[in-house]
Amino acid sequence: MKQLKKLMALLLALAMVLALAACGSTADSGGSSGSGASSGEEAGDDGAAANLDSSAELEVWIWDSDQQDGIQEICDLFTEDTGIAVKVNVVTWDNYWTLLEAGASGGEMADVFWMHVQEADKYMSNDILLDLTSYIEADDGIDMANYYEGAVETFTYDGKYYGIPKDHDINVLLYNKAIFDEYGFDYPDETWTWETYYEVAAGITEASGGSVYGAAMNTTNDQDGWWNIVYAMGGSVISEDGTTSTLDSDATKTAMEFVGKLVDDAFAPQSLVSENGTSGLFTNNLVAMICQGNYTLAGFTEYDGSENYSTAVLPYYDANGNGQCDDGERVTIYNSLAWSASSSSEHPDESAALVLWLSSYDMQVKQAELGVTLAGYVGADSAYADVITAKGIDASAVQVMNDSATLISYPHSYYTTTWQNYYREQLVNAWLDTSTMSSVLDDCAAYMNNILATE
Repeated sequence: MKQLKKLMALLLALAMVLALAACGSTADSGGSSGSGASSGEEAGDDGAAANLDSSAELEVWIWDSDQQDGIQEICDLFTEDTGIAVKVNVVTWDNYWTLLEAGASGGEMADVFWMHVQEADKYMSNDILLDLTSYIEADDGIDMANYYEGAVETFTYDGKYYGIPKDHDINVLLYNKAIFDEYGFDYPDETWTWETYYEVAAGITEASGGSVYGAAMNTTNDQDGWWNIVYAMGGSVISEDGTTSTLDSDATKTAMEFVGKLVDDAFAPQSLVSENGTSGLFTNNLVAMICQGNYTLAGFTEYDGSENYSTAVLPYYDANGNGQCDDGERVTIYNSLAWSASSSSEHPDESAALVLWLSSYDMQVKQAELGVTLAGYVGADSAYADVITAKGIDASAVQVMNDSATLISYPHSYYTTTWQNYYREQLVNAWLDTSTMSSVLDDCAAYMNNILATE
């Protein structure tokens, strides 16, 4: 059966290439259509597009309602180009993977959907995702070298492509200028080290008498929180080959002891964070600054008082002590979602065409222009920060981070969610009693190594 699938894929790829050649189509590297047609062409003018079933109806699943309108607008352009109807539906994160797994087991499943680094290996290795390789190779407008390398690798399995990077996200400091003004502290800027961050956060907490906290961070704020400190200070979560936990390494422990100092002197208490979340504390003016992924910023513009919100680059770790930020010292963890399609879709060709459309340069630029998020296509997202700024929050720091920081790809393995959920729960103990930080990390590393040994 697999050999038959491969043969059919090759025949399809050959047919698409011949069709393109027959109609004299020449698409440059910025081609906008997964079908091989540019955004200005009619679907019927392109051989590959003409082979698609224009009566097909595709369902798309995402989990972020803030992105729904923008993605639907991009999908509507696909409909105009091909005649294929597309409906974008939001499934909350808590239900997303449950429904996707149910669909993979024989239930109803979307044709096209987001794939996350935490789950990618499981879905790719179990033939749940459509192999996009032949479609990509047959489309002149898609070159995988144009996407963030770490993200491409994440969604590649056994030399085949099962997802194309939709976006990438980076982290910035989101801060409340009114709180800084009230307690007499300068706003964060590019000169801040993590030690400066500690001093100011602890200073605000002390100056307010504990009625306002300088910062907040939960154990679940790893990608958008303590991971950034750990990697900036030379630590890590998992070995480069993905086989061993490094939570118990000396460098990681040193960084996490620094996090413990923040917990003791600057952060909002774990009880408040658990009840309200860091975002809730921030929007209720109880916290001066939080680390945030760029994809959350548009949502913050909807809150009362958002005129006081602004962004700054993440602090850096002055590893060599020369008083300036050198290459590699300002770090952000980045994640990238992928557009994937179901291998069981009744419309595999049409689903693949939609994935390629959404992933094309023109549509990735449009995604940024609509303020949906940063692009997965390198250099296609320069408009994003300006869009968020126009909505009311100065997001210029996003572009500075994107251009100058060291981007560390999201640490992961086959069973990421298993060991990640474990350490998130266990680190609560270290947040409550920071003297246990080292022993908690030892325990988490041992658990993680047991999981990694089974992969």
